[in-house]
Amino acid sequence: MVKYRIVFDRSACIGAAACVAVRPEFWEMKDDSKPDLVGSKGDAAKQELIVDEKDLEKHLEAARVCPVAVIHVFNADTGEQLV
Repeated sequence: MVKYRIVFDRSACIGAAACVAVRPEFWEMKDDSKPDLVGSKGDAAKQELIVDEKDLEKHLEAARVCPVAVIHVFNADTGEQLV
């Protein structure tokens, strides 16, 4: 099964919360008015999460609605960037 790596550049996020609006099961707003990627590893600047193919479209949707394009989706095996 193909795995995908979600990379969130939280330091560049403007807190628009579009990701939270479309996929609240994966994104949650924090006290600093920026979201966190639920279950991710990382810190306040950059967060990463490995997901299965079954969740790919959901993460692509969150990445596509981000007004500042700080959510990136990569094929974990090939490194190909999808968004």
